[in-house]
Amino acid sequence: MKQYGDIAGDGGSDVLGQVIAQRKAMVESLASVRHVVAVASGKGGVGKSTMTLALASALRSRAKDVAILDCDVSGPCQAQLAGLSGVPWIPEEEGIRMPRRADGLGVVSFGGILGTDQPMRHQSVAHGDEHTWRATREMAMLGQLIAAVQWGSLDVLLVDLPPGADRTVHHLGLLGPSTQVVLVTLPSALATGVVARSLAAVRESGVEPIGYIQNMAGYWCQDCGEIRPLFPEGSQDLDVPCLGTVPFDPGLARRCDEGWPARSEVAATEDAADPSIVAIEAVALALMTALEESKP
Repeated sequence: MKQYGDIAGDGGSDVLGQVIAQRKAMVESLASVRHVVAVASGKGGVGKSTMTLALASALRSRAKDVAILDCDVSGPCQAQLAGLSGVPWIPEEEGIRMPRRADGLGVVSFGGILGTDQPMRHQSVAHGDEHTWRATREMAMLGQLIAAVQWGSLDVLLVDLPPGADRTVHHLGLLGPSTQVVLVTLPSALATGVVARSLAAVRESGVEPIGYIQNMAGYWCQDCGEIRPLFPEGSQDLDVPCLGTVPFDPGLARRCDEGWPARSEVAATEDAADPSIVAIEAVALALMTALEESKP
């Protein structure tokens, strides 16, 4: 079997030319997006996807043009969270028309075209050694998707990243140097330690995160109306600004399973009485303030 050193140049594949062409197509497709914000954690199960959709909904209620890109190819869930499962991607001459909810929120997620019982498959002549090429195929596919979608003029594109510090850095490399990063963690020493590794990896890549969100910071007891501890006290904060804390309540879980409603579908008094929704609204405001201050 030939080694890489045995191949002259790129073996005639013009890989560099293809990468440059794809990068150019991605830049052109995202040219009218004001802020690209990657929502990352490095730790699974912290509610990163929920926070992404909740923030998008909160920003949309503030008349911001917002869309979500679900980069978790193996476990896409943003289509279901947004209530857009089964909504087809419509190809047009200018590119793929982005699926949108009734409130205008756009969501691009492979979960919209895959059934919940269907895994993402990549056709290949290789069998048994998929680990050697799967990540490359996924990143190439995401690059092609970003370049193909009609993103239009957006205030914010929220990018839901899969867990893993290394995957966070790889996706930031794909998205480009102007991408901002928000981390999501839990108030536990275990989660904070894992997310801290992602923070270090992101910084080593040359990106300074604009802040973090502490999710599940207690739970809202609907019977007594108080927010009670959910994790043991004593976990350390991350070495970046905290954009806010969000308590857990059963209403958030219900919205995730049933599809997050548009603001027009929820009574204003219902949201105002829900501490988690009030907290998310505050985080969205802090995020927009941080984005505006960081924009050159």
